[in-house]
Amino acid sequence: MFCPFCDAQDTKVIDSRLVAGGEQIRRRRQCIECSERYTTFEVAELVMPKIIKRDQTREPFNEDKLTSGLARALEKRPVSIEDIDKAISKIKSELRATGEREVSSELIGELIMNALKKLDKVAYVRFASVYRSFEDVKEFGEEIAKLSDE
Repeated sequence: MFCPFCDAQDTKVIDSRLVAGGEQIRRRRQCIECSERYTTFEVAELVMPKIIKRDQTREPFNEDKLTSGLARALEKRPVSIEDIDKAISKIKSELRATGEREVSSELIGELIMNALKKLDKVAYVRFASVYRSFEDVKEFGEEIAKLSDE
């Protein structure tokens, strides 16, 4: 780690702590040459699979798209930010757990619908109506009937 004050290469770690629920390590460092102290954060870089869209194009996984899709479905619903963050983390973990380098956008859609079904039934129906392109009220009714049966 280069010192941000004098660009020296030799620094020593004074203190290390887990932060962000154990997902980051905060390190206090001191430069051996100029004795200045500074803080660094370490995060595991986990590679997400590429997404194969319906038109067969490929694009990198975009967490912002996932977050905005969930936020749109959950708009004005009584679901906490913490629960939404947990759902996003779970979806990302399930994607990494596939072990695949590329996954279909349909898989992500199904993972989102499963998460929404557990979080809020109204948000689930909202998302499903757009994702599955419901054409009329009958399709809404059928989806709601499925929810009632479960």
